[in-house]
Amino acid sequence: MRKGDATRARILGEAARQAAVKGLSAVSLGDVAEGVGLSKSGLFKHFDSKEAMQLAVVEQVMDRFTEFVWRPAEALPAGCARLEVIFDRWLDWSESEWVEGGCPILALSFELDDQPGALRDSLQKRLLQWRKTLMREFRATAEPPLAEAEAAAAYFQMKSYVLGHSEARRLMGDPDARASARGAFQALLDRTSRKAA
Repeated sequence: MRKGDATRARILGEAARQAAVKGLSAVSLGDVAEGVGLSKSGLFKHFDSKEAMQLAVVEQVMDRFTEFVWRPAEALPAGCARLEVIFDRWLDWSESEWVEGGCPILALSFELDDQPGALRDSLQKRLLQWRKTLMREFRATAEPPLAEAEAAAAYFQMKSYVLGHSEARRLMGDPDARASARGAFQALLDRTSRKAA
């Protein structure tokens, strides 16, 4: 990786970390520059505006999420085997990858859901792609494949378990949060695959 690319990656990593803690709109160029040991003018060599950096943060977070959650499952058979790994990696994403601020995608979703513009559009587009991918995986849990509406409902439940796990673990301090989420998800897989049996 070239030095410029490595510096840009460090900037985006620091901006994403800060966004997960205090929200994307509260992240200043000065705070990010200080966090990576650059001057503010040095940061402008990589991003010509705060908005350009914010947009790059959204894309970088989603790219990192894809690498962390999807890639380890990609080579597995479609359906239950793949979904089990995806779910565990999704829980790991919020537990171990973002210890300080929690899942930045969740933080971005709350912040941008009622803020029309390029940032919201970018996040929404990537989340819709993720939804489509997981619906395809849920369809593959059954033979014949689940109907679209059933796959959509299963995706909704899966994501609800991830969000519930995050709240239970981070806010409520529930030591059994992961086990509860895992049990609920396994029951969901059992239901979708039994429907086809």
